Amino acid sequence: MNLSNLKPAEGSTKNRKRIGRGTGSGRGGTSTRGHKGAGSRSGTSTKIGFEGGQMPLQRRVPKVGFKNPNRVEYVSINLDALQKLAEAYKISAIDFATLKEHGLVSRNDLVKILGRGELKAKLEVKAHAFSATAQKAIEAAGGTIVKL
Repeated sequence: MNLSNLKPAEGSTKNRKRIGRGTGSGRGGTSTRGHKGAGSRSGTSTKIGFEGGQMPLQRRVPKVGFKNPNRVEYVSINLDALQKLAEAYKISAIDFATLKEHGLVSRNDLVKILGRGELKAKLEVKAHAFSATAQKAIEAAGGTIVKL
């Protein structure tokens, strides 16, 4: 072994240009920062969305309407989904834990039962809200509803 055979270990080097390491490196002098101005000095940062003084996109685009911050969103589950659950798993009571176990809702969801489809099974359904048609259909099939 001699000096002409030496080379770094596999994976120990990075293929990137090192800035500020002299004029011969091609990235010396101003170290790719240009001349003068805030961007040439240390500790500079710009706000998110800053476009060099041009009116930012977020301010150029027109705002329309109103978004209610207090809106309560429900995950809607229809009667046909409840019927499929009851048939497939021989369930007589459906609550939040059952729906979560079968992947229909997530942990922090609120559940509303809607009236699409047909319900033949006699079920005890526990949910946060019910539509009027769903409530009638559940009770017509001999089931009961419980609001959480």
